[in-house]
Amino acid sequence: MDGSHHDWFEGRGPRCVLMGYIDDATGRVFARFYDYEGTLPAMESFKRYIKKNGLPMKLYLDKHTTYKSTARPSIQDELDQVEPLSQFERALKELGVEVIHAHSPQAKGRIERLFGTLQDRLVKEMRLRGIRTLEEGNAFLEEYLPLYNRRFSVSPKGENNLHRPLVKGLNLDTILCRRTERALRNDFTVAHNKKLYQIEDTIKASKVMVQERVDGSMIMTYKGRSLRFKEITERPVREKTQVVVMRIRKPRIPSADHPWRRSFKFGIHRYERGKPIEPKT
Repeated sequence: MDGSHHDWFEGRGPRCVLMGYIDDATGRVFARFYDYEGTLPAMESFKRYIKKNGLPMKLYLDKHTTYKSTARPSIQDELDQVEPLSQFERALKELGVEVIHAHSPQAKGRIERLFGTLQDRLVKEMRLRGIRTLEEGNAFLEEYLPLYNRRFSVSPKGENNLHRPLVKGLNLDTILCRRTERALRNDFTVAHNKKLYQIEDTIKASKVMVQERVDGSMIMTYKGRSLRFKEITERPVREKTQVVVMRIRKPRIPSADHPWRRSFKFGIHRYERGKPIEPKT
């Protein structure tokens, strides 16, 4: 699998990339046009491929940042002796597909020769049809590739097809998507891709998982539960509550000439140094 950047429409339309697949056993080809070579186009094309052919055992790729992570391993990764995975590698690992990375351009000779052939034959065919958009190009590929495979594919050495059927009930949208963990603030807002979102469900969580899917939709989940949210332009203002301050009143000390003091001072008896004396009149 690889992507070919080329002026496929010869100036009649935008420059684009052809995401191409070639089966190692038969030489059968699958391809589709996209705006760019990135994670979501790679996932969308792979989703179409496996729905048509089943899951391959292995996928041979180059070291494009879409297919191989450039992140430095964390301390925990080094302790576990694992390498950081790109989003595409993570999805293939969950699907049980082994990834093999080519270490040189010459190692990708087969897919590069395919692109050289298509840049000649396919471009001429689309020129005759006057194709100028991605939609028209992809519609033409559905017609062109079966004829190409019928003419140029070969019989495999073995009769067994090692493509595996998809497991019944498997939700590809939750696997073939770009996942990003985001912090959930105290006001239930989440910042993602320079946009702000308000979570409308009440949950006790510090982080949520954001899924960007190949159809352009976005899902936020927590522990597998889909959350309701909406995009907002600014963070909500917290309502100011009036704080009631409870003051403790200090006891009032009577003055020296207060009647309460005089009642003891000029009482019937007065004690001085522990001895009762007669009050003065």
